[in-house]
Amino acid sequence: MKVDFSGKAAFAVLMGAMVLAGCVSSAAVVPTPRAVPPTKNPPGAVSVPIGPPVRSSTPTPQLPADPGFRRAPAGLDDRIFQIWKAFPGKTGIAVQRIDGEWTLAQRGAELFPQQSVSKFWVTLTVLDAVDNGRLSLDQKVRIGPEDLTVFHQPIAARVQSQGAVTMTVRDLIETAITHSDNTANDSLLRTVGGPDAIRRFIDKKDLGAIRFGPGERLLQAGTAGLKWQQSYSNARNFQTARAALPEATRKAAMDAYRANPPDGASPVAIAGALTRLARGTLLSPESTQYMLGVMSRTKSGPQRLKAGLPAGWTFLHKTGTGQDYKGMTVGYNDIGIATAPDGTRYAIVVMMGEATSPIPARMATMQAVSRAVAEFHGR
Repeated sequence: MKVDFSGKAAFAVLMGAMVLAGCVSSAAVVPTPRAVPPTKNPPGAVSVPIGPPVRSSTPTPQLPADPGFRRAPAGLDDRIFQIWKAFPGKTGIAVQRIDGEWTLAQRGAELFPQQSVSKFWVTLTVLDAVDNGRLSLDQKVRIGPEDLTVFHQPIAARVQSQGAVTMTVRDLIETAITHSDNTANDSLLRTVGGPDAIRRFIDKKDLGAIRFGPGERLLQAGTAGLKWQQSYSNARNFQTARAALPEATRKAAMDAYRANPPDGASPVAIAGALTRLARGTLLSPESTQYMLGVMSRTKSGPQRLKAGLPAGWTFLHKTGTGQDYKGMTVGYNDIGIATAPDGTRYAIVVMMGEATSPIPARMATMQAVSRAVAEFHGR
């Protein structure tokens, strides 16, 4: 094959070489190139200069960046701090990205009274027993007058009118979590093996700084300064007996509970447990989905954390509320899992160990925390 260059082409090549040479100053230091063995063309081949790359009209697909996976969004920590600082009471807050690697907290390692948040651990222990074949969701449990507790217990009316009721473990879980029924919870507690069974589960799963108290009746009686009597489960007998106590007795009991709550737990430990539940590392896949489903149907606390989330977000949770003493509530809590429209999940925990503010102000603080999580999501 013969290649013919015209005179004009040869002249253009020569001029180009001269211009290129002139672009390098005589004072410039040019590194000596490495010796590269010459490439021999096969017979008949022609060397053709390679032009600039041609860009494709179709852009290269790129995965969406997720800046909030490894670090909290810039500004969220400060916002949480400002909310925490503004609330006039002992408050603990923890926010953990379930599908990420960060946790934010204020007083996150301190122990706060859980109150009905402790029902969460009872149900987890029951479902763990189901996973291991020791219990069945269809197992029936009898509840009589001797099993009634105190405060919120919708089951009590049925027991008192019928003498006794029989419910499945499944129905007791639904009632204990979604309606925060104290008698339903204590019935589950009795069925699974008592407080020691819950403590063994917490230890086995290495859940951290989480205590479990002696059960609803003994916990509430001790907090008030009373010794439990079964008659306290009827009508308002408990409140009447509490009001009749000397002021010094009530104050001493409440001070002891505040200083060292037997049902105390740290916000960070609770957020970690919620994260592990959501990730599926606490229970079987079936029990995990069941538990999350039950929590999504919680009726209590609709104006707490849930009300701060915008449309498109979902929230499943468990609340807890303690006794009042001279205008102070010892334990006003909400814990749960918030899911953004894109599927990103956050564990959010707000625990008010001592709250003297009006209830609307408490709820507004909780809403501010969940609203901040949503506002900074994706930044």
